[in-house]
Amino acid sequence: MKTVVTRTFNHHVVKEGNKSLVLNKIIDCSPISRASVASEVGLNKGTVSSLVNDLLEDHLIYESGPGVSSGGRRPVMLLFNEKAGHSIGIDIGVNYLLGILTDLSGNIVLKKEVTFKVLSYEEIEAKLFAVIDHLQASAPSSPHGIIGIGVGVPGIVDNDGNILLAPNLNWKNLNLQAILEDKYGLPVIIENEANAGAYGEKKFGAGTECDNIVYVSAGIGIGVGLILNGELYKGSNGFSGELGHMTIQIDGETCRCGNKGCWELYASEQALIKRAEPMGLPLADHEEFDLTNLQALAAAGNKDVIALFEQTGDYLGVGINNIINTFNPQQVIIGNRLASAKELLEQPLNNRVANQALWFQKNDLEIKFSELSTFSTALGVAAFSIENFLQVSIRQKNVLSV
Repeated sequence: MKTVVTRTFNHHVVKEGNKSLVLNKIIDCSPISRASVASEVGLNKGTVSSLVNDLLEDHLIYESGPGVSSGGRRPVMLLFNEKAGHSIGIDIGVNYLLGILTDLSGNIVLKKEVTFKVLSYEEIEAKLFAVIDHLQASAPSSPHGIIGIGVGVPGIVDNDGNILLAPNLNWKNLNLQAILEDKYGLPVIIENEANAGAYGEKKFGAGTECDNIVYVSAGIGIGVGLILNGELYKGSNGFSGELGHMTIQIDGETCRCGNKGCWELYASEQALIKRAEPMGLPLADHEEFDLTNLQALAAAGNKDVIALFEQTGDYLGVGINNIINTFNPQQVIIGNRLASAKELLEQPLNNRVANQALWFQKNDLEIKFSELSTFSTALGVAAFSIENFLQVSIRQKNVLSV
């Protein structure tokens, strides 16, 4: 009996793997014929036909009109059904919350953003629920509905999705995953926002052609996401990328993390605003210093503000130079809020790297600003949820009952 069960189990494992191969080939190569799928994944036509029928039944693919034939009957083409379900991606920042609804290919269908000043966890949670509720209620009808929620947070997240520390939000030891799963009854993925941003750029943005990427999330703080050899690198416990807290000034300012001279104290949005506050810059009545106001002053030709941005770009270059010398990436991508100031930051950043990076590290190195605007993190966590759904959907179809 044990041998029979083992053989049956092994059969289901093999079928699960083959089904995943077929689906991924259709996703990557739509439209594609059954015969082409069989040829490219190395399975016989009968096996592919059976697996395709399963995927059609699950509404994950659909058939289209006949394609081009090299002779004989024109084949029916298969396409990935990106509208079979929708994913919610959330980027929680220190002063904003951005939510998106995507289809299964990561195309943004809806978005909702709220901004705020310093709030308690309970206040941010209420805004988070409101954004998710809005996206869920506004989602187009689909066979699988909302397939999951992904949330990126500016803090340390372990491999189980627990938020151990988010210092700029004053969060500690928070199981947001359990809170959201209990409320919405959906799979929830929690990830560090820089890791999610790196993955978003790799999947949909500036990094699609590279396998070794450093993503610098430059917002209120600084985080770094690493794509090494095509895979998201998270370290042994999920804590990699906290490079905003590397020291760039010995005995510099004291950081909330307890260290002195942290990179994010000099090269972040918050650092830029802090340096601007005592300068007596001309703002309209009741306006406060923020990135948008400073960019407007720079665009109007205010030399002091332009110099502030250039100093911030230089500080960004100091940290990026250290990262380049450590990881030898193909590409560095600057994302999050500061990426919107590319025109002001890019030249001093590049000058610093050109003057300090080891010469052989600069060969074939590309430094770019995000192509996804402020959506890198939200798209990254939405992609995590989509991939989780597609894997689970395949596994559930092949559940073994004993």
